[in-house]
Amino acid sequence: MSDTTSKAAQSTPTKPRLDIGYLLLEGRAFFALIAIIVIFSMLSPNYFSLPNFLIMTSQVAIFGLLAIGMLLVILSGGIDLSVGSTLALCGVFAGFLMQGVELESLGIIIYLPVWAVVVCTLAMGAFVGVINGILVAWFKVPAFVATLGTLYVARGAALLMTNGLTFNNLSGRAELGNTGFEWLGFNRLWGVPISIFALSLVAVTVYLLLSRTPFGRWLYSAGGNPNAARLSGVPVSKVLIWVYVLSGVCAAIAGLVLSSQLTSAGPTAGTTYELTAIAAVVIGGAALTGGRGTVRGTLLGGFVIVFLGAGLVITGVSSYWQTVFTGAVIVLAVLLNSINYGGKGRTS
Repeated sequence: MSDTTSKAAQSTPTKPRLDIGYLLLEGRAFFALIAIIVIFSMLSPNYFSLPNFLIMTSQVAIFGLLAIGMLLVILSGGIDLSVGSTLALCGVFAGFLMQGVELESLGIIIYLPVWAVVVCTLAMGAFVGVINGILVAWFKVPAFVATLGTLYVARGAALLMTNGLTFNNLSGRAELGNTGFEWLGFNRLWGVPISIFALSLVAVTVYLLLSRTPFGRWLYSAGGNPNAARLSGVPVSKVLIWVYVLSGVCAAIAGLVLSSQLTSAGPTAGTTYELTAIAAVVIGGAALTGGRGTVRGTLLGGFVIVFLGAGLVITGVSSYWQTVFTGAVIVLAVLLNSINYGGKGRTS
């Protein structure tokens, strides 16, 4: 009888226990965001208001676009330090096109419609990404070195294109047929800034790319274990090139959004933005060693950084302390990632 009872007890499935520690660790970005909103709402009555939230989410749109592109690169086990400079170069390039392209041989100035400016700007971002991808995938240049070099080249090109100045008044003129550039940064749909819809569209597209296509499986496998991925038939080199191209395109979209919001484009825009993008990806739970990370976590990481910075500004905290707090959050996020992944690094 006892044997029968013991066998029955062994065959009875046990209910899974809720691991609170694991839950908090996995949802750390979400819980951190909730804590930030609650704390700063108590400290300042202006923080928890719809206008302030819309302003903060407009800032998230720029950093979120950069962070999504950075996520793709980090999933491959690489890094892209050139996204901030690419943002500036693409913004300046868009401003240059909006000012009119002069053909000296013909003695005419061509004013492109806004849609053509957008397409050309995205092509410029993709071009920078192609250069990064070829250096990393074909010539085996370490991603840190390759993108660091591209950072300086893109920034220098932006300075040369503007002679160190800023393109102003990018709203265009009706008689030239190039109006509407500020639409992406200023206009709202149902009270929500268009830039938020742009971020949402990019986020959904990348999510589907990672979860529903062979490219997503190839990317995770290439970032987790590139040697095993090659042996399995994964075109690792092509995947690496494409992730840098997509990162460049995301930086170009962010450059368009920023230039549209400011109706001006300067060569110094986007300085240190690459560090903010990396921080958002890390806070969102991605592993810098590659093969781990999600779009949802990256977006939450972007919200955490922007909402924290805005809260510190509203409550009157010194800008020096803002830098300290942001750095502490990044270090804490990396520490939690190490605990979460158990120091295993890349997945096999």
